[in-house]
Amino acid sequence: MNIKPGQKYHHFKGYTMEIITLARHSETKEEMVVYKHLDDNTIWVRPRKMFEEKLDKNKYPNATQEYRFELIKENM
Repeated sequence: MNIKPGQKYHHFKGYTMEIITLARHSETKEEMVVYKHLDDNTIWVRPRKMFEEKLDKNKYPNATQEYRFELIKENM
């Protein structure tokens, strides 16, 4: 994924997120995605690896998305 500030993503549970920036964990140097939950304007951070992962269809059999977060096409 080419994650950039300002892009909007749809979470498989129905939420819409806007990317604020990418960051690094101060201890592990792991890349993180900082984003705003547009439903309630809260700020969240998640490891980039987790942000980009495919959904576990065994755990979420009714999910319609292939990935946890999917880019909303109008932002491309």
